[in-house]
Amino acid sequence: MAASSCSSGVRLTAFMIQLVALFATGSSTAQVPLLLWSSDSVRPLASPAAGHITSNDQLTAYLAAAFGSGPHTVLLFLQDKLSKDDFTVFGGVFGNKQDSAFQNLEAALQSSSSSVTIPALEWSGSSAILALLQEKLGVSPVLVDADTLSHLTINASASNLLLINLPYCSGLHKSCKEVLHDNDAIIGEVLGTMNDKNVPYTAIYTGLQPSRVISEAPLSDRSVGRTLLQAVVPNVKPPIMFNVSGNPCIMLWAQNLSVSLSSTAEWIDLAEQTPSLTGSMCNGSSSLLVLSYPSGFTLSFAMSQRFYPVSARNWFTLDSVQLQSSGQNASFTGGRGIYAPAEYSFHCQSVSSFQHALLVPTNANPNTSQWRVNFIDFQIQGFRLDNRTDFSYASDCAGFFTAGIWMGLITSLLMLLIFVYGLHMIMQLNTMDRFDDPKGPSISVPQSE
Repeated sequence: MAASSCSSGVRLTAFMIQLVALFATGSSTAQVPLLLWSSDSVRPLASPAAGHITSNDQLTAYLAAAFGSGPHTVLLFLQDKLSKDDFTVFGGVFGNKQDSAFQNLEAALQSSSSSVTIPALEWSGSSAILALLQEKLGVSPVLVDADTLSHLTINASASNLLLINLPYCSGLHKSCKEVLHDNDAIIGEVLGTMNDKNVPYTAIYTGLQPSRVISEAPLSDRSVGRTLLQAVVPNVKPPIMFNVSGNPCIMLWAQNLSVSLSSTAEWIDLAEQTPSLTGSMCNGSSSLLVLSYPSGFTLSFAMSQRFYPVSARNWFTLDSVQLQSSGQNASFTGGRGIYAPAEYSFHCQSVSSFQHALLVPTNANPNTSQWRVNFIDFQIQGFRLDNRTDFSYASDCAGFFTAGIWMGLITSLLMLLIFVYGLHMIMQLNTMDRFDDPKGPSISVPQSE
């Protein structure tokens, strides 16, 4: 780590704080970050290799050189828990400074004459850093807060160790960001008081223990370099695009374009192959996308658009899909279920010819009557791309009133009818207008001996 200049302190801090120890050895490391800045100057620290964890011995050697001679006033902001993830999650390291929970801390680092950032300091105990500073300064810590510090007389000719304890979000009725924001406000008040007293100081911000323990795999068990970044990027295939005079005309994308030549044959995913678009065409009223694959299969998508007076707009339909192989072909119609406004694209999670079929086989050829197609996460657009390189808004095949919604509505309606009928029956009950007289003569039943 190197001492930052006034203009680059925050940038260096932000970069080092979000640096994850990707190359550290061992199965689990407990570490805390440490930020150090001074109103005067601090001795620079040599920049370690990427992912290096600074040991306690290295920190001891650095503090011995930094506080080697003369009196020093040290402000130790000791938070209950702290990890570098707290800076990356709640700080302004991604450019949004207004939303950062460490605005005063970042301002202090930027305005200080020099600073040192240790993103990963080996954690060996909750009192290690405090005991180390006591040993180097030769004084006992004085526990203060922002209010008591303003009334405290500080002798700048002697060493002073001022301890400011800061809470963490565990067990508090506040979010972590709110707690860290409050801690940052305390840091700002303390530094403001020190500036008002015109006392030179060195400030340290660290944690009693890490808030998170990062589990890491040994360096020898994983590859490094560019493959580390490539593994994070998802492998998303680009859409198939047919251009006319350099302008996009038809676009198609699918996760799987599976075909099968019989009900028992294995599925062949054509999306894994690169097709030829020879034979494709498009104009203002019709489009034809022909995908010829090296395996001998050919898929053709025929679309058309027309004006519908009822909706007062143009709609396009996927009229047919043809599958060709070895000189034979099977045709599937889809115009009744695959349609969208002409300026939209059509999307459906599953387009198949055998289950909830949107593609209906014509069965014109008995030799291909068992051929099946199944398109997963299918999206197509054949009109009004207007030089776009991505799909327009998608009209999805999933209707609002699904089978589950209809079942719920019908069940609710039936229960409502039963409730209304029962309420109606209760309201029709009337009180009797005639009663038997209990005071009337009793019935006499003669007894025979």
